[in-house]
Amino acid sequence: MMQSTISPSEKVNTELSDLGHAPTHKESSEAHEDTPTTIFTNTTAGIGDDGNVLPVTHTYSKALRREDGKIELCEDDCYKELGFCFPEWKKWSILTVIFIVQTSMNFNASIFANAISPMAEEFNVPVETARHGQMVFLIAYAFGCELWAPWSEELGRWSILQLSLFLVNVWQIPCALAQNPSTMLAGRFLGGLSSAGGSVTLGMVADMWEPNDQQFAVSYVVLSSVGGSVVAPIVGGFIQQYLHWRWVFWIQLIFGVFAQLLHYFACSETRSSVLLDRIAKGRRKAANGRGDDANVYGPNEIKGSLRHRLSFKEIVEIWTRPFIMFVKEPIVLCLSLLSGFSDALIFTFLESYKPVFSQWNFGTIALGLAFIPLPVGYVIAYFSFMPFFRRDRRARQLKGADAVPPERRLYWLLYTAPLLTLGLLGFAWTSVGPPRVHWIAPLVFSALVGIANYAIYMATVDYMVAAYGPYASSATGGNGMARDFLAGIAALYASPFYTNLPAPYTLEYPTTILACLAFVLTLPIYVFYWKGAWFRERSKFALNIAASRMENEGRRTSNVSLARDVRKSQKESSSRQGSRRSSPARQRTPAGSRRPSLV
Repeated sequence: MMQSTISPSEKVNTELSDLGHAPTHKESSEAHEDTPTTIFTNTTAGIGDDGNVLPVTHTYSKALRREDGKIELCEDDCYKELGFCFPEWKKWSILTVIFIVQTSMNFNASIFANAISPMAEEFNVPVETARHGQMVFLIAYAFGCELWAPWSEELGRWSILQLSLFLVNVWQIPCALAQNPSTMLAGRFLGGLSSAGGSVTLGMVADMWEPNDQQFAVSYVVLSSVGGSVVAPIVGGFIQQYLHWRWVFWIQLIFGVFAQLLHYFACSETRSSVLLDRIAKGRRKAANGRGDDANVYGPNEIKGSLRHRLSFKEIVEIWTRPFIMFVKEPIVLCLSLLSGFSDALIFTFLESYKPVFSQWNFGTIALGLAFIPLPVGYVIAYFSFMPFFRRDRRARQLKGADAVPPERRLYWLLYTAPLLTLGLLGFAWTSVGPPRVHWIAPLVFSALVGIANYAIYMATVDYMVAAYGPYASSATGGNGMARDFLAGIAALYASPFYTNLPAPYTLEYPTTILACLAFVLTLPIYVFYWKGAWFRERSKFALNIAASRMENEGRRTSNVSLARDVRKSQKESSSRQGSRRSSPARQRTPAGSRRPSLV
């Protein structure tokens, strides 16, 4: 197609000149096989700043021409209109709102501990029974992350987060008004299941930053995730001291409503597939029925309405996608379990605060303030990653993306992960109490635990967001599920763990056991760092994304094109496996087609 020359004063669009036929209005009941188009341009009218009509030329170099005449819009054809090209101030404004949203969700998970004792007294039930509300919320939260994540990839981040926040806020009300433990458990379960969590918020990072530039943003969101869990007991001490226990839930509701309103007014959609639909609608409207823009459709528009494009089978596939990735993708499975067991150890460790610091006569407020070293450790860890981010970015700019292998994102973790063992061990043997030890000693070691916890979560999530791009929500959902589920299980045994071991080291032995487990837990980090390529070669989903990214010169590919590439790759893989079975010698991959880096 030849690009037309159009006068700025004329409201005209380029006519279809070399399409073999006009698009039919009748939709086919089955999807047609997509065929790549040649590069073509389309000129439509636009309005300039001075009010005059100006020509706007859209080039479709990667679009797909369907048999029915529709052109499926791809990310490369409108890249500058997507979240990746938002102004930096807009990206960080959205991310700051998400920081508050994520903090509020994790705040809900932790502050319940401050209501346990007074609630148990009012309901006349054992403290262990009242503690079930914390366990139920965390386990439901684990599955909530997995259930919400894929829907945010299909329907958009903004609407899913709004629905999640609304439901979480609604379920605070029956908890605040509960007259028996059963009502409380039901409200906590539904509240946890309604929490979208970090899987969706981390997916928004993948929407706005390319893998080579996302580390600063990922670290910021991770800080909100771990920070919300420790801000809760600090605030909760004052609530428990001065207010009725029901205010624990009213304050959660106030915080949640504030976060939802802030998100409603200050956040825009970031999911590329949703933005592609909106861009396509805008171009068709501007084309006024003329030119190629009149036939441009977004990926979800091509599929049809939500009711038509999602059969029961597809709904099941969407919901099970995170679980399948968790089981079948070695990267997701190994790093999620690493992060999850780390979080369970720390959750168990935090149960020691009350018996340990009561030796120094810490009251309710002082006990809450004793958690301050943990966020201090998180902030120290957050800033400690910055030099490595800058170094990697310079290396990629000077030598290309392949100069920094994916395992490089785990480098700083090699040195910070041992702080988990060191912090727990130091805390254990400074818990002997006065007069032998000052109370500041265990607090210093707890800060080391905070540094290690942040580093483990940050490095594992950063690796997965980079590897899985547009499906980062499903991948990191496994990480969130492991952390919350194992922490929820820990809620059952954590308290007895610090009361039932024999004297005289009832407090020292449990934390020492945790330190030994932490040592074993951190060993796979070094295996993954040195043998990461082996794991990546067995993570087919990540390899497909990496291959598509190489074709796009380092940029991630759209989820629509990716799905097609995955299907194609699976067919090729099946045929290759069949040929390997019939061939006695293993075929070598040509050097020119070597598997690309995930970075």
